[in-house]
Amino acid sequence: MAASLPDLGIGRLRREVGRLIDRVRKRRTWRDRFPRLHDALEASSRFGFAANGFVYVSVGILMLATALDMRGQAVDPHGVLSVLAQQPLGRLWLILIGAGLWAFVGWRVLQAVFDVDHEGSNLQGWVVRAAQAASGLAYAVLASGMFELLDEVGSNMGAEQLAENQEKASVLLGLPFGGATLMIIGLVIAGVGIGNVVRGIISDFGATLICSKTVCRWVLPLARVGYVARGLAYLPLALFATLAGWRAQSSKVETFGTALEALERQPGGDLMLGLTAAGLIAFGAYAFVEARFRRIRVPKDLATG
Repeated sequence: MAASLPDLGIGRLRREVGRLIDRVRKRRTWRDRFPRLHDALEASSRFGFAANGFVYVSVGILMLATALDMRGQAVDPHGVLSVLAQQPLGRLWLILIGAGLWAFVGWRVLQAVFDVDHEGSNLQGWVVRAAQAASGLAYAVLASGMFELLDEVGSNMGAEQLAENQEKASVLLGLPFGGATLMIIGLVIAGVGIGNVVRGIISDFGATLICSKTVCRWVLPLARVGYVARGLAYLPLALFATLAGWRAQSSKVETFGTALEALERQPGGDLMLGLTAAGLIAFGAYAFVEARFRRIRVPKDLATG
């Protein structure tokens, strides 16, 4: 009986030490309750790619429906959001997509400001990073439009966007050298389109992905077709903006969607619009691939969080 007393004391000590260790393990600081900044930035960037892919796949599907005469009007990314806003739970869709697009803006900031793709600080690197910054600004404009759409859901949103664009062009044309400025805007849009086409042809998209050779062999054509199609889709809008500046007529200014409608009215327009739609679907599908396989690097200054 006396020999069992030390055993009882040791057992009790073990239990107390075990309880103490459990309490220490369960005590977490407020920072431990959140994911590491590196993980959060990576997750946010992948969410952004997915949102971007959803928008472009939706644009392509609706554009393809227009080419097949299943609906009456081609749409741009802003237009597809207007369509989604009118569906059941439309406002919820807008909030989710808007959050995703802002996440994609954050990814563009990482690329342009922190050079996470290692483009470098030479002339070529700065040109690429400037293009990434401009892309981020364009997505920020699209994402900020979510809040307007939440209050302005209606069936005539496309007409409102066209009227708004023409009003802005009218104000611009009223300024000194307004026509020349609008022509420059048109040429910039054309430059963006041509840049997308060139990138689709010459870029090494596989270098930015972490995937097997088999997967990369299947998905890389999506990137090439998608970028070329998106680049070509910008050219009708660039043409209208340049002609509007040349003729000093704001009524010539179109939206992305109405410019493609004008393309559809040309000989063989349905075929061209259908091919463009298929290309934009490929571009969106590749964005989903990037959401899964994109190499996401976080700057060391931020990864310490």
